[in-house]
Amino acid sequence: MRHVTRPDGMPPVNGYSHVVAAAGTLVAVSGQVPMDADGQVVGEDDAAAQVRQVFVNLRTALDAAGASLADVIKLTVFLTDLADLPAFRAARDEFLDPERLPACSLVRVAGLVHPAFRVEIDALAVTS
Repeated sequence: MRHVTRPDGMPPVNGYSHVVAAAGTLVAVSGQVPMDADGQVVGEDDAAAQVRQVFVNLRTALDAAGASLADVIKLTVFLTDLADLPAFRAARDEFLDPERLPACSLVRVAGLVHPAFRVEIDALAVTS
């Protein structure tokens, strides 16, 4: 896997790589939401708790496919409130290696499938 944080001629980045190249088996993880294994919403009014739960769910899903968070090449992040961006960044830095960050897209959305959800994240990973 090769991370190119900022190729010549590209704008500065803040917590992602512009390009990640990898070869191997592609693992696609559907959008994960802040629900625990019992189907309960985690941190209804707590963005940090919600984002941490989403990363726990991503890790669990990747593990089931024989992958890990270190194998993630792309995240797509959906936030209902951009004020939650610092909570996302803190959790991202807790779960991912800040020296090998994946490519990332961030989308502000009007709402998610459950009104209490503040965040949803899907992932692409590559294993060898």
